[in-house]
Amino acid sequence: MSQQENNINSDAIVAHNVKTAGNVAAIFHIEPNHNPKAGKPSQAWFALTKQGGEILPLDHCNCTLKVYDRQRNLVLQPSLQPISAEQYQGIPGADLVFPHAGIYTLELSGTPNARDRFNAFTLTYDVTVQAGTAAQFASPSVGGAAEPPRSPEPNLLASWGVSGAAIALLLVGVFWFIKRK
Repeated sequence: MSQQENNINSDAIVAHNVKTAGNVAAIFHIEPNHNPKAGKPSQAWFALTKQGGEILPLDHCNCTLKVYDRQRNLVLQPSLQPISAEQYQGIPGADLVFPHAGIYTLELSGTPNARDRFNAFTLTYDVTVQAGTAAQFASPSVGGAAEPPRSPEPNLLASWGVSGAAIALLLVGVFWFIKRK
């Protein structure tokens, strides 16, 4: 197990999803606590690593993020910004406001820039957005998040179900990634 894997604490594992494509892996997280609400701001981030555990910062990757609804209509295409989350520095992150409750697919694609070498990748994550206040968009937002109205606090019972599913998916992904090495 690499030093990077040893640094992941049990609290971080609870609400993260791991995916791999070629020689790139990503830990995905969305605030708040993998339980986004329609019409409310959420922050998604992707801790990218190359094989061996080396962090892949946003300034080494020509990365794009697209958000699709269930019918594969492009809903959002936010710009990615380098952020710091947990122990990760300079990783890709984006602010999102989902227009309605439902299932969305986040698609993160990347190619290396002159600073790094890794295989081009595309990773997808399905996100279930809970009911909140529907965002008011004149047309699909393709540049950032709009400031939505406030909505009531989340149903804690529903968030436990989402957290349980996230834990199960994360553990399967971690075991698969470790066995692959």
